[in-house]
Amino acid sequence: MLNILEAQHIIKRYANHTALDDVSISIPKGSIFGLLGPNGAGKTSLIRIITQITAPDSGQVLFNGEQLAPRHIAQIGYLPEERGLYKKMKVGEQLLYLTQLKGIPRAVALEKLKIWFNKFDIQSWWNKNIEDLSKGMQQKVQFIATVLHNPSLIILDEPFTGFDPINANVIKDEILQLKQQGSTIIFSTHRMESVEELCDYIALINKSKKILDGSTKEIKNRFRTNTYIVEGEGSNFELSSDFEVISREELPDNYFRASIRLQPGITANQLIAHLINQIQIHSFIESIPTMNDIFIRSVTGQSSVNVGREIEV
Repeated sequence: MLNILEAQHIIKRYANHTALDDVSISIPKGSIFGLLGPNGAGKTSLIRIITQITAPDSGQVLFNGEQLAPRHIAQIGYLPEERGLYKKMKVGEQLLYLTQLKGIPRAVALEKLKIWFNKFDIQSWWNKNIEDLSKGMQQKVQFIATVLHNPSLIILDEPFTGFDPINANVIKDEILQLKQQGSTIIFSTHRMESVEELCDYIALINKSKKILDGSTKEIKNRFRTNTYIVEGEGSNFELSSDFEVISREELPDNYFRASIRLQPGITANQLIAHLINQIQIHSFIESIPTMNDIFIRSVTGQSSVNVGREIEV
């Protein structure tokens, strides 16, 4: 698998604080890569190194197999968490200015902007001052500025901040479209539901160290506990030592909900076979940890509520 970016053994210190301690990540081309971690973990320090705002104290960053250099900036689009628009400038003037800084001729920039303004249905914003826009409207403007020059690597730091659910879905669709067109996206967020929906790979940084990385599918499989949630009708059931009843809740009308863990080597079909002649099964759901649960367990060692996946019976 080809990587567009590799950070190798990055160390970054500020005075007496170590922001990154021997952090290495590899970002496959054409993927959406979630860069995760609690506040102060070191994510922003890594992003600033990738965008060449700062440099590592040791280690190196490779871009398409080459040592990261100033010439690569033209191939990177960066949407920072703290937005950087000039509030007194008009929207159109602002975007033309930012686009031309990327080396795009004015005539080409105007054509590209026309496409994006139509796509977002914001044609009437061209002569509005930035300061007259809502936070979400400003976010749309800055998103356009980030991607207008067709960067091969796009870094989005909390891109959904300020958006209502409808506009968040609009941006989400655009992120997926950019991926389909060949861009690679680094996606930094605290919204784990967005990670579930969008990310192909993740890396989790905590207290300046990488503590978890891999494909989202592989990581979710790694955290599976072989536990199932059973809901059904029946006063009682008995199970062999192959199964552990973690919890059982009595519901109205002789219904119940139970959490059952399977011992190693035991299958879900064997659990169903034990139950099917004793109770009426209404649902059978594998308790698969969400990315939110994995985040909490990895950072704190504590588990939150899991979300299940229904299995037909």
